[in-house]
Amino acid sequence: MEWITAENVVAVATALLGVLVSVGAVWFDRFKPQRKRLGYRVQLNTPLHKEGAGRDGDVMTVRAGEVLGNAADGATLVLLRIENDRELDIGTDDYGVAPDAHALRVTFGTPAVRVLGVVATVPGGWGSVRDDLDGAPGLGRTGNAVLVPRIALDTGRYFKLLVQLSGPVADRDVKVHGTLAGGSIRRNRSTTPDDQAGRFSGAARTVTVVLTACVVALAALVVREQDPPPIGCARGSLTVTGSTAFAPVVREVAKAYERDCAGATVTVVPDGSTAGVRHLADAGAKADAEARREGGGEGAPAVLALSDGPAPAGPPRLREHPVAVSLFAVVVHDGLPVRGLTLDQLRSLYRGDVVRWNRLRGPGVPPGLPDRPVLLVSRDANSGTREVFQRRVLGRNEPVNSSRDCATSDDPEARAVRCELDSTDQVLATVARLPGAIGYAELGAVAAAKGLHPVALDGRLPVPGELGASPYPYREVEYAYTWGDPPADSLTASFLDYLARGRGQDLVRARGHLPCATPRGLRVCGED
Repeated sequence: MEWITAENVVAVATALLGVLVSVGAVWFDRFKPQRKRLGYRVQLNTPLHKEGAGRDGDVMTVRAGEVLGNAADGATLVLLRIENDRELDIGTDDYGVAPDAHALRVTFGTPAVRVLGVVATVPGGWGSVRDDLDGAPGLGRTGNAVLVPRIALDTGRYFKLLVQLSGPVADRDVKVHGTLAGGSIRRNRSTTPDDQAGRFSGAARTVTVVLTACVVALAALVVREQDPPPIGCARGSLTVTGSTAFAPVVREVAKAYERDCAGATVTVVPDGSTAGVRHLADAGAKADAEARREGGGEGAPAVLALSDGPAPAGPPRLREHPVAVSLFAVVVHDGLPVRGLTLDQLRSLYRGDVVRWNRLRGPGVPPGLPDRPVLLVSRDANSGTREVFQRRVLGRNEPVNSSRDCATSDDPEARAVRCELDSTDQVLATVARLPGAIGYAELGAVAAAKGLHPVALDGRLPVPGELGASPYPYREVEYAYTWGDPPADSLTASFLDYLARGRGQDLVRARGHLPCATPRGLRVCGED
């Protein structure tokens, strides 16, 4: 599913969040059951010092006459507002107490503070609130508490308590206790003269902020998507398959391309030259079929296949692109003192004419070769490395496979012990593990391997720097195959150009290959 990308997932999640917030706001506003709430807040909390006192404290007072009687030093005035701050009316029955019981208990700090007096005030015209305050059991006080009877408060109505205390009390220590059926009693925020009423409700502000964030996130994704890639780069995903011998250098080139070209993903899946070209052909046929169904012309699959040497004749839409010249090497286990073989000697080993090393004869054969079986470690039938070895070195096909473990023969009629493996790394590891083993692999991989060494052929060792000047036979052109000519703005075309003619050439050369785009490479690739 090509649409599942990080950007698309974030975009869909952001849009879904915006829809859910909008639906939630409508539901909350229209359908969520409302709860009753009795709110309270301290609007005044000031000490009443004696005349001349308090000049060095945090509060200095000046009085004329008496305030709630003759206030003792340290007395405090507290103005408390109690209100219905929701949209549902509060009735006297909502308090859950008997008609002759106090519904609310307002406490002021610790028991050391006493309530000296309390006055309740009600705005004019709200006679029912005044009657409830004045009715039995009436407004009362005890210790550090003020007792309030049941009071019906319609939405927006309130009353205030002006309380004189024997000592100071912090605003946070003023608390209202009681129960309210289907609701709660909560402290709310006091509005000071400097405050300005909000233009929008809290819910409206929350919805606005969330929706704005969603819009900004979507806009950022759109702007990012419109940013053009660097010159010569392309975005998307590309699969590179085929040669396992050339895979190490292609992996390095793929990583370099992804660093240079943000938004590109190049996946290298080596499965052998023949298998890779076959995979490309299958992908191309499917792409063509899809293009025809959609009324278009020809498909262009994002697949690039690499082959050691030219691929067998295939579909006419396969396009061949020479990339580099690769050197290969014949290798033997380090326990064998063989440093060179003639082509005739090598061919006799692979024909099964010589099955034990101590029976090898001819020029350059060192004395005292061990009496060990010759173990031929080869590549599978899909391998381009094997195809090059058969065509350029043996001059014929290899014998049939006779061993599964590469150490013993499973076929009593076979002349040689020969196994087939899937990759270059497996061949090198097996030759290094088995005394008496001989195999072949790409030269760059051989240089990094332990437990084995290359052998010269007819007196010539493979030397990367001498490509084009040395007649060393075991070499081949690496080809890249595409399905038709890829579109110029496609990732396939961009990566192929980067590999064959761009910055990737430095990595190709560093791995011991000769780029075909160089002057010497043009001549060698043309000859081969």
